[in-house]
Amino acid sequence: MLKSNYTMPTEFLLVGFTDYLPLRVSLFLVFLVIYTLTVVGNMGLIILVNITSNLQTPMYYFLSNLSFLDISYSTAIAPKMLVNFLTSRRTISPSGCALQMFFFGCFADAECLILAAMAFDRYAAICKPLSYPTLMSRRVCTCFIVLAYFSGSATSVVHVSLAFTLPFCGSNVINHFFCDIPPLLALSCADTHINELLLFVLCGFIQTSTFVVIFISYVCILVTVLSIKSSGGRSRTFSTCASHLLAVTLFYGSLLFTYLRPATSYSPNSDKIVAVFYTVVFPMFNPIIYSFRNKDVKNALKKAIRTKLDFQMNESISH
Repeated sequence: MLKSNYTMPTEFLLVGFTDYLPLRVSLFLVFLVIYTLTVVGNMGLIILVNITSNLQTPMYYFLSNLSFLDISYSTAIAPKMLVNFLTSRRTISPSGCALQMFFFGCFADAECLILAAMAFDRYAAICKPLSYPTLMSRRVCTCFIVLAYFSGSATSVVHVSLAFTLPFCGSNVINHFFCDIPPLLALSCADTHINELLLFVLCGFIQTSTFVVIFISYVCILVTVLSIKSSGGRSRTFSTCASHLLAVTLFYGSLLFTYLRPATSYSPNSDKIVAVFYTVVFPMFNPIIYSFRNKDVKNALKKAIRTKLDFQMNESISH
C-alpha cells in the first residue's frame, strides 16, 4: 500500500490513567492542587529573585529561569490532563498534540542545560573564586540561557517534524496522558527506527553531556571541599550545592529512565507513573527544595513578608 493512502487522524485519543469516574475526580483534585502550588511557588521564587538585591547573582539568575521552565513545561501538560480527568472523551487534535510535544521537549531539554550551567556556576564559585567574575559574567550567563532555549527548540523541531511526517494507520489511541514521542511512534505503520535513533542520539547527547558537566563540576567541588581544614567550612560550602544535587537527581533519574531505553522495553503503565513525576510533581518540589535548604532565599522571603506586614500595618494606622 502506498504511503500517500495513509491519512493523518483528525484527532488522537489519550488513554490517561483510568476510566473509573470517582478515581478520575480524585486525581483531578490532587493534580489541580499540585499544579496550583507549582505555578504559585515558582512564580513566587521568580518575583523574589527579581525584587531582592542580594539575589541578583548568576546562581539565582539561573534559578529564576529554572522556575520559569518548571512553570512552562508543567503548563504544557497539566491543563489538558486536568480537563481530560473530567471528560469521557479524552481527545487532542494533531496540531494540539504537536504543540504539546514541542513545548514539553523544548523546556525539558532547556532545563537539562540550565541545571548544567548551575553546576558550573557552583564549580566557578567554590573552585575558582578569583576568576568567578570573569567565568560567570552577565554575558556568559546570557549565552548559557540562549544556548539552553535554542538547543531545546532545535531538538524539539526535529522530533516533532519527523514524528508528524510518519504515516498513521489503524488506531489513533495514544496510551499515555499526554502526547509524548514513544507512544506516538507506536501508532505509526512505518519503520520508526530513524525516529527512535534520533530520539536516543539527541536526547542522549543533551542529557549525557550535561550530566557529565554536572558530574565533573561536583567532583572538582568535592576535592576542593575536602581540602578545607575546618569541618564548619566544609559543611557551609557543600550545603550551597545540596539543593542543586537533589534537583538534579530527581530530574535526571526520571528522564534517563524514560528516554534512554530501547523502544521494546517501554511499559505504558510504569512510564505513565514516572512521567507524571517529572512533568507535574517535580516542578512543584523545586521551589521547596531551593527555598528550605537555602539561607539566602529564606532570609529574602522573611524580609519580603516583614516588609509587606509593615506596609499593611502603616496603611491601617494611617486610615
